[in-house]
This record gives sequence, C-alpha cells and structure tokens, in this order.
Amino acid sequence: MTQTAATIPIKENDSQYYSGQYMVGPAVSTDAGNQSIFKFPDFNTILISNYNDFSSTQVRDTGNFSAHLLDSATTLPTAANLITPDAIIVKDTTNNSIEIKNGADAGSFIFVQLTTIATGDNYGSYSYLKLNQVIDNFLMSYVGQDQIMMRCKRSDILFHARRAMQEMSYDTLKSYKSQELTIPTNLTVPIPKDYVNYTRVAWSDASGVLHTIYPLNGLSGSPFTLPLQDGKTGVPSQSSYNTNLEASQSIIEDRWDRATDANISGNFNPFSGANGVYDYAWYKQAYGQRYGLEPETSQRNGWFDINERTGMFTFSSDLVGLVIQLSYISDGLSYDLNSIVPKMAEEALYAQILYRVTLGRRDIDNGSKQIYKRDSYAKTRNAKIRLSNLKLDEVVQVFRGQSKWIKH
Repeated sequence: MTQTAATIPIKENDSQYYSGQYMVGPAVSTDAGNQSIFKFPDFNTILISNYNDFSSTQVRDTGNFSAHLLDSATTLPTAANLITPDAIIVKDTTNNSIEIKNGADAGSFIFVQLTTIATGDNYGSYSYLKLNQVIDNFLMSYVGQDQIMMRCKRSDILFHARRAMQEMSYDTLKSYKSQELTIPTNLTVPIPKDYVNYTRVAWSDASGVLHTIYPLNGLSGSPFTLPLQDGKTGVPSQSSYNTNLEASQSIIEDRWDRATDANISGNFNPFSGANGVYDYAWYKQAYGQRYGLEPETSQRNGWFDINERTGMFTFSSDLVGLVIQLSYISDGLSYDLNSIVPKMAEEALYAQILYRVTLGRRDIDNGSKQIYKRDSYAKTRNAKIRLSNLKLDEVVQVFRGQSKWIKH
C-alpha cells in the first residue's frame, strides 16, 4: 500500500530534530577515488548550499547548514575540520544528497549541522503539509478509475489548490507573519514583499510590552498623485511629453511629519500659557471634565498610514527610533509549492479543491456540484473552529474580569 504524505511516519531521530545534527559514514573508496556524495534523507529540512556547483560563483549569502569531515565517529566537529562553503554543494534536494569537492577518505564521517534558523523552522513541522504533498494526495484519492474524476490535469489541480490556499489564508489558516523593525528618521518602512493586509502595528516599550499604533482613518492622508498646478487656474501643468508634472514631495505629508501630537490628542498642559479652555484659569474650575474628546485621537501611541504612492508604512513623528512589530497577513503562496498547510485544515483544502475543480467540468452533474459546495463550506467552517485555538482555561481567565468595574 502506498503511503500518502499525510501518513508518512516521522523519520528524524531526536538528535536530528532537536539539535539539527546528522552524521553519516564511514566513507568508502570508489573506482574514481574517495567517496564524494553523501545522503541525508531523514532530514525534514531541505539542505541549501552557498553554491550550485563548484565552478560557479556564490549564489546565496549563506546556506542553511555547515559540514565537518571527521576522522572517526567519536571525533568532535571543530573549526579545523569544517568544510569550507565553496567545497560543498547540494546535488539533489529530494534525498538531501551533498557532494564534497575533494571527496572523503575511506573510513571518515560527514557531520552536518543545521543553522539555528533552519533548526527553528523545523520545530513543529510535523503539524503541517506542503502544498505539493496536498496535490499528490488529491490526485491519488480523487482522480482515477472508480474515483470521482476519471482524469484531471495536475496543472488544473495546482491552479485551484493555489486559489483555495489564498482564500483560506485570509480568515482560516495561520498565515500571519510579523517583522521587528526600527522606525528611521524618515518615518517610513517598506511594505513586506508577501504582504496582503496588516493585522496589528505596535511599538515596544523598555519592558517589551507592545502598544498598539492606530491607523490615521482620515485624520491625515497620503495622496496617490501630486500634480503641479497652474497658480492662477489650478489646472495641472503638463510636460513637453503631454503628461502631468508631479511634485517630489507631498505638502500634506510634510505638514503631518511636523505635527505636534499633543495638539491632536488633546494632551495639553494647562500651565503652558495657552489661551481659552485649556489655560489654568478655566482648567482649575472644571478639573477632569474634558468633554468632546474623540477616542480615535485621544491616545498616546501614535499613528500610522499606508502610502500607496511610495509603497511604505508611514508613522507619526513621535515614533521615530522606536522598535515596532508589524504583524500582517500573507496569502500563503509566497514560497510556491513549499507553502505549508496545517493538518487540521487538510480535509477542508481537499474539499475546496474538489468543489473548485468540478465546478467547471461538464461531466459532473449539478447535483453533485451542490453536494461538493456544501461539503466544502462545512469542512472550512470546521477548520476555522479547529484553528481558532480556543482553550477552556484561557477563556475562563478572561471571563473572570466580567464583574470588574470599567475604569476608563
């Protein structure tokens, strides 16, 4: 019986999983000389080298592993027996085979150590499937003799699998990512390359506590185009090529960068000598009775906006130099067929692919299509419940605060 990707048992031993270490050997002599190819098939992580072949230039800043050539199984890996990155390449990623430039003497061992990042990526990997594995499973279970579909192109399944992944990533799958960034003096950071929508933007205080930064929501803005206008008529001016001339800097953005946040939030000092309702003469008569404050602006965490013209997140001036966490949603396809699917949503993805594939086929009757549609909806709903990660103890802890007075 052929095993599906979902039923393949764990291959890695404890050392390979927890420490990212793998040793093979002893090496043997070959007709061409010393053994030069070694395989590490039990690694869940695909090995990546700095070079694609020995004659090429370096193609990556760094690989995800280091290799040591050891005299025996008891020899410790050190800097002295480290194989330099230009003397090792990955020959085949399907079985993680590597080639050593000068080969290994008979009786020696090869010790591979994954980098810290690669080892961390491997932790918890058993709870996921790769999209490529999902497609293979679907072909085996739903396409063929006595199956729902007699035949179906892999390219069709791939298209609908990617579309299902995108839709499920927005509100079902755990496709949330985050970046730790420092706000520079120009108050902007680029939008991440796999960004779809943000979930939270927050700055960190000295204790590491995150404080939510709120969007502008119309308080200010970032114009998409900046046409230069005729001073008398206000009509946009054109160049000799009949296109509108545009300014290099937005007046609105420049004014916002120089804005005083206290004037916006209402955080006035009554002793500052201000006139009107904010001076001390009025303030002492109505202490604490500040009416008309807007919750959107009465906060001290700052504001951010997304400037579509420049492709940047922009921030208010009081946040310069602060460390922020930008949390956002990805569509789950930034790594193509290496995209991962939680196993608790695997059945939902099969159901979505089946419905989407059969929807455009003439050999599937409408009654069956409606059944597949309802099945897809039900299994996606179940996946949302499973992935919501609700725990009774955590819910009880939150509800313990229901009897407390609201103090703000």
